[in-house]
Amino acid sequence: MGEVPLPSTTPLPAVPRNERFDVLAPRVPLADLGVVHVLAAGGAGMSAIVRLLLDAGVEVRGSDAHDSPLLERLRERGATIWVGHDPEHLDGADTVVVSSAIREDNPELSAARSRGLRVLHRGQALASAMGEQTRIAVAGANGKTTTSSMLTVALLEAGQEPSFALGGELSTHGVNAALGAGSPFVAEADESDGSFLAYRPDVAVVTNVQPDHLDFYGDFATVEAAYLEFARTITDGGLLVVCADDPGAERLAARAREASLRVLRYGFAEDADVRLVDPVLDGTSARAVLVEDGTRRELRISVPGRHNLLNAAAAHAAAVHGLGVEAQAVLDGLAAYGGTRRRFETKGAARGVTVVDDYAHNPGKVEAVVRTAKEIAGEHRLFVIFQPHLYSRTRDFAAGFAAGLMPADEVLLLDVYGAREDPIDGVGSQLIAEPLVRAGRSARVVDAAAAIEAVARDAREGDLVLTVGAGDVTHLGPRVLEALRR
Repeated sequence: MGEVPLPSTTPLPAVPRNERFDVLAPRVPLADLGVVHVLAAGGAGMSAIVRLLLDAGVEVRGSDAHDSPLLERLRERGATIWVGHDPEHLDGADTVVVSSAIREDNPELSAARSRGLRVLHRGQALASAMGEQTRIAVAGANGKTTTSSMLTVALLEAGQEPSFALGGELSTHGVNAALGAGSPFVAEADESDGSFLAYRPDVAVVTNVQPDHLDFYGDFATVEAAYLEFARTITDGGLLVVCADDPGAERLAARAREASLRVLRYGFAEDADVRLVDPVLDGTSARAVLVEDGTRRELRISVPGRHNLLNAAAAHAAAVHGLGVEAQAVLDGLAAYGGTRRRFETKGAARGVTVVDDYAHNPGKVEAVVRTAKEIAGEHRLFVIFQPHLYSRTRDFAAGFAAGLMPADEVLLLDVYGAREDPIDGVGSQLIAEPLVRAGRSARVVDAAAAIEAVARDAREGDLVLTVGAGDVTHLGPRVLEALRR
């Protein structure tokens, strides 16, 4: 799998280019986009593009395979949205926006290519929406949605009126993107297909550098090379903020300094520039002392876990040292953060059993959320319903997923959610179940109905149920609650 990291002194391999999109091409000015058609407009990332373009006064159309409440909200905002894909939807369009998940044989994308329309990757369209604002891009294998959301809320509370494009909806605002009146633009930067090279940020945050998306990069060394190239896209005089607790991010920091980039490190490490000490994890909240420039201040957040203290420290470092916002104002803003949908989102409780949903879909994310959930459950039991995302990721990281799920008392594994991938022979959720069973844990592969039935039958007052994954497992929470009530 190529997961052995290279020392920071070893030359890195070349980064593969996304052959479908030239993400290093000059940014297309917003005024030059014309009428924009967005494929898969109901997706988390694509709906953010629709919102931003509408806010900027651009005429936006779009399509998706299935209707949804989100699409209806986009229609209410002024977008023309069709259900189903038809080349006629492109009539009058000047620019078509897609993601890497859209296959080339999609009838609308195929028609756009044949007509010679401008086709942009989602990341390129986001770069156009950013314009000349002060750009903050948050990247990393884990934590980027929460960190970018925390930073957005902190800036909003501090009166900065930022623009933002996030991977999830803010619980307190109900949206994942908006154009603000202020200068900062906070964007979650997706590394999965190399598109995070499109943004040219003034401040870049890297929460961690870990093996993931090996279907695109091939090995961990190439992943590390991509993050270094991302750091090199920072504008002159900009700032790279990295986690001092993550070995991959630490190697990135060393290489970035060699490239004469300005680097700031945060974390629990004793030599961190923005250091966390004396953490207290208190159920669904956490606090720590934040030390910077010899000053000690209290950091409080209303979300659980040590990992979220790190995310908050990253947001603080970017706002204070990257944007010059007053430190206490940022800390007050972080205390007001109310969470992001699908990031340890409580769906409800029934019969004394709490149901939580989380988007975690790589080993690091799964390990963090399961560990945090088990700490909250305490002496009670933790049930995890996990749906692996992508066959290639399941193949490459089955052992890592099993290790992350190990603290759970009961693991119910759904079949792999293939998303953009076709099945791979011999690859399925049993690859995760087998090491768990060998270790003496309770784990089995079931369908959604059987998972719901098992939880409704076996869960007792005080237990915690966690639905985990980037696929349609997110729809199970309400069904679990309904079954518990019955």
